[in-house]
Amino acid sequence: MPKNKKYALAGVNIAEGDAASKLAGKFAQSTFASRKGKLGQPVKLKNGFAGVLDFGKYYLVMGDDGVGTKMEIAEKMRKFDSLGSDLLAMVADDAVCLGAEVIAITNTLDTKKVEKKITGELLKGLAKACEKEQIAIAGGEIAEVGKAVNGMVWNATAIGAVEKNKVILGDKIKVGDTIIALKENGLRSNGFSLARKILEDKFGGNYCHKLFGVKKWGELLLTPSKIYHGAMLDLLGRFEKKRVVSVKGIAHITGGGIPGNLSRILPKGLGAKLTNLWKPASWVKELIELGKVSEAEAREVWNLGNGMLLVVSPKDIDQTLEILRKRKVPARIAGEITKGGKIVIS
Repeated sequence: MPKNKKYALAGVNIAEGDAASKLAGKFAQSTFASRKGKLGQPVKLKNGFAGVLDFGKYYLVMGDDGVGTKMEIAEKMRKFDSLGSDLLAMVADDAVCLGAEVIAITNTLDTKKVEKKITGELLKGLAKACEKEQIAIAGGEIAEVGKAVNGMVWNATAIGAVEKNKVILGDKIKVGDTIIALKENGLRSNGFSLARKILEDKFGGNYCHKLFGVKKWGELLLTPSKIYHGAMLDLLGRFEKKRVVSVKGIAHITGGGIPGNLSRILPKGLGAKLTNLWKPASWVKELIELGKVSEAEAREVWNLGNGMLLVVSPKDIDQTLEILRKRKVPARIAGEITKGGKIVIS
């Protein structure tokens, strides 16, 4: 049985997915030499959250992602207005991990059958989220693909920019630095295959309309992702603006959870001790209990209340927390950087 056995039973093979990602990375890097010495020469980064291209005085940052099977919940609930926040969060919050200000996104909606009302709700929600973050929707595609999909698939690509002297690579992180956790109330757009299986096994196909407290499970699962991009830029300074706080590392907690994403920004030989993370929402705790999911697997599948982690020097703690408070982003000291390469959560 795979390490993440519950997720495997939900139809997700993490090991196979990781292997496919490595293969995709290998073929992607095989194209880098074709741009050597030209505008937009790719920059090789170790475990970066987005791709980086050299544009002379600055880096162009690109990344893509989607809302995944959260779309299936929206289809069951016939509620599509909040998925724009999820889509933007997935790509903008990846790009800002490198210090980039996202300038624009494009998006692609593949659907079995185009429905004007649904498309309008999706794009209106995305436009609202983008306007708030000062990001343009530069283009997109709506494709009616018939039986090629069972429902809808919605993905986006983000384009951002960061000055070379402001790019965040995690290389300045050292022992004793402080980890700050930013609160998330939902699952963002990750681990929905497992969430759906747990609820289907418990309540049957109509699980979205079953109640947990005063809310339906479908409403809870559609909790919009928090978008941290703008708040991060208040700390980092927008493009060609002065850096406010010397943030050393940013980890977007998506698929892989804290263990999989925090490790991506840590220099070799360094780890973390996390003793004061945000707790997951009560309905997320209930989901874990219903599915009898181990704590270790839950931490690798979901963010469990922590949507983003920042690494700063102890001297920058107060200023960081104050800026985030003004942005109304709940944040707290969650732990510190340690020697040894292990991430310990207690």
